[in-house]
Formats: sequence, structure tokens, C-alpha cells
Amino acid sequence: MELVVTGQSMEFESILPIVNLIDLLAITFGRDPKRDHKSLDPGTLNLSRNQLTGKIPEKIGAMQGLETLDLSCNCLSGPIPPSMSSITSLNHLNLSHNRLSGPIPTTNQFSTFNDPSIYEANLDFGPPLSTNCSTLNDQDHKDEEEDEDEWDMSCSS
Repeated sequence: MELVVTGQSMEFESILPIVNLIDLLAITFGRDPKRDHKSLDPGTLNLSRNQLTGKIPEKIGAMQGLETLDLSCNCLSGPIPPSMSSITSLNHLNLSHNRLSGPIPTTNQFSTFNDPSIYEANLDFGPPLSTNCSTLNDQDHKDEEEDEDEWDMSCSS
């Protein structure tokens, strides 16, 4: 792993033991040439299990290099932003275990996401899912009752 700090480049076998802060201040998602601050356009963005709240930002659709997006196990609410359907490189998605609702985009890459578990344990999405998310939630709760050792991450209001 190469780390550049104030113009000096250093090589490390592993960077995680030395990282104690990751500052994402003033980073925009995607490339916006009209903005003067840094942009973030990773191939993989995993923000699962972070207790994130609010809506998924519409600007996430500007992350055209995004191949994997995991926002599972948070407290995100509202609809899936239509701009996400413009991320044509997206091939892995997990939005499960949030409070999302509304229509699921059906164009571009979203037409290839056939596994309903990527949306489970949310509020109601409706089509194109054949089973609504509340039904999936009911089954999850039955499974949890059967397996007391399994942890469940939940949102609190």
C-alpha cells in the first residue's frame, strides 16, 4: 500500500494498523468538474453497519466507476435515488436492512439485480419484487426466534 502524506510517499505492507482517522470532509461523490474539492469515485464503497440515517444522496449516481455498493444494515430511509440507475458499472448491490421504500429503479444495471435479498428488511418497495419487504421481514423475525445466538443490528427511532 502506498501512502502519500504532505508530498512524501511511503510504502507499507498493511496500512490498517497505522490508520486512526479517515477524513472524508469536503469529498463529493463522483466527478463534478464545477466543484473545487476532492472527489471520491471508488470501485467499491462499503458503508454497511454504520448506523447511517437519512436518504441516499442523489449525487451517488455520479459515481460512474462504482462496481460494488453495500449500504446494508443502516437506518437509511426514503426511496432509492433514480440517479443510481445511471451507474452502469454497478454489478454488486446490497441495500438490505434499512428503512427504504418506494419504487425500485428498473433500468440499466437494476434490471440485472434479480436477488430479492439485496432489498430485504426494508419498508415496502413493491414491483419488481414479487414479495414485499414486510413479508421478508416477517420471515427474518421467525428465523431470529429460532436462532437465539444470532445477532441482529436494528435501527432505533
